[in-house]
Amino acid sequence: MYRMRESWTDERMDDFRDDVNRRFEEVDRRFDAVDKRFDKVDGELHRINDRLDGLSKALVFASLTLGSSTIAGWAAVIAFLLTRT
Repeated sequence: MYRMRESWTDERMDDFRDDVNRRFEEVDRRFDAVDKRFDKVDGELHRINDRLDGLSKALVFASLTLGSSTIAGWAAVIAFLLTRT
């Protein structure tokens, strides 16, 4: 079983500090890698958002075109029926 030391020498404290600093530097490097991946994902989401905006505009345009052509068609049918009587 591991037994804790009762005293710490300056050398052991220095080693401990260096080990902690090394580990935190490794964590910082890993976070930098994660930040780069988030930047990539952010770019992809921006691109998808632009595509969805374009799709929304196309759907609005198609709806307006279909609606106006339907109204024009019914107006033509009504005009034809009114001229027959």
